[in-house]
Amino acid sequence: MRIATWNVNSIKQRVGHLTAFLTQAKPDVVCLQELKCQDVAFPRDEIVAAGYSVETLGQKAYNGVALLVRAPLAMSEIRRGLPGDEADEQARYIEALISGDDLAPVRVASIYLPNGNTAPGPKYDYKLAFMGRLRAHARRLLEAEEALVLAGDYNVIPEPEDAANPEAWVADALFLPPTRAAFRALLAEGFTEALRACDGSSGLYTFWDYQAGCWQRNAGIRIDHLLLSPQAADRLVSASVDKSQRGLEKPSDHVPVTVDLADR
Repeated sequence: MRIATWNVNSIKQRVGHLTAFLTQAKPDVVCLQELKCQDVAFPRDEIVAAGYSVETLGQKAYNGVALLVRAPLAMSEIRRGLPGDEADEQARYIEALISGDDLAPVRVASIYLPNGNTAPGPKYDYKLAFMGRLRAHARRLLEAEEALVLAGDYNVIPEPEDAANPEAWVADALFLPPTRAAFRALLAEGFTEALRACDGSSGLYTFWDYQAGCWQRNAGIRIDHLLLSPQAADRLVSASVDKSQRGLEKPSDHVPVTVDLADR
């Protein structure tokens, strides 16, 4: 079972890149973030034509998350929105149970965690509150003792080696000590970070800013993560970054990160 996460930074602008990725990589599940469109504007026909069912939680011009599942797999138990704050209108979380005839079910969530800048300030307060809500929800999901994958753009640089120039990020919400502590607390609930479990090398990035020649200089950061419950980690086969996507014409500033799990 192949699960990919990708912040596409506008699905309307990147639908061609996405459908090509679906054809080439053949992921079974794709977690998308930063759709920047409402549900009715999502290019559903193109995705269905590629052989995928679609569930979205969109928002006009901002945020937005989606789950794509390749036939004959199916989604059930759809959850739209992260519990814990009924007043939260930002489209940042969607979750479903993925099942199929030859597959032990896997629960998958697509997460677009807040950026949080400028910190300190209300945006950073929201980021930390969201991370606290995510940890509380994850703890409840873990009680089911099922394979669970929390995938997405976390807007968290976990360690200095996850940035080409960590000194440039010391005052940024993505790298502040409370941010990294909240991420470690989430991991401590029992999750395995899939990419680092398979590749401990430096220079492993998933985002390159459009400014200042960051891509050309490989001045990247690693902020897109797939967290696996113990039951999912037991099925971990491999994980990788599709860096080639950043070199395309008019790319997203993020690239897909993929994990392969054994079917059972």
